[in-house]
Amino acid sequence: MFTILVTFLTVIADQITKYFVCINMDLGETIPVIKNVVHLTYIINPGAAFGLFPHQDVLFLGIVMILLLAFAWLRDRIPQKPVYFPLSIGLLLGGAVGNALDRCRIGGVVDFFDFRIWPIFNVADIAICIGVACIAFYFWRHDEYFKTSVQRITDPDHWRRYRKCGQYFTYGQTVRQPF
Repeated sequence: MFTILVTFLTVIADQITKYFVCINMDLGETIPVIKNVVHLTYIINPGAAFGLFPHQDVLFLGIVMILLLAFAWLRDRIPQKPVYFPLSIGLLLGGAVGNALDRCRIGGVVDFFDFRIWPIFNVADIAICIGVACIAFYFWRHDEYFKTSVQRITDPDHWRRYRKCGQYFTYGQTVRQPF
């Protein structure tokens, strides 16, 4: 339920900011917030990040549908602890749905944050990036197979045991030494 709430709030925040940009700015208009550093620039991005794959709305909407179906299928298996994991799933879904709504409505995504050294982006893009980063962090910290493999490989006693019997250890298997 927490993940659905975060998804909903992310979509609302994204759509409200895009609405204000659309009604208060002309397409292509730039408003400097900090001159030559931070600007609000209203554009319609027909592609994905960095403008890649322009006008591939069916592809992007298909990816969003797959994400939503995967969430519906696996939502009972999403761990609730640590709290940042369901939060990150909600941010990812909310960002994807927010951009999907734009694609359905206007055939592209409204982008407006402009840092002059990076492509222009929006609230949904921020949510997606934070969500993916937190999901990656979660799996990096909670990958039990990886942790036990590293513990075995870095354990000096482990290597001494296998050297004595003329074998060495790789990825959970005992293999004969080639020499």
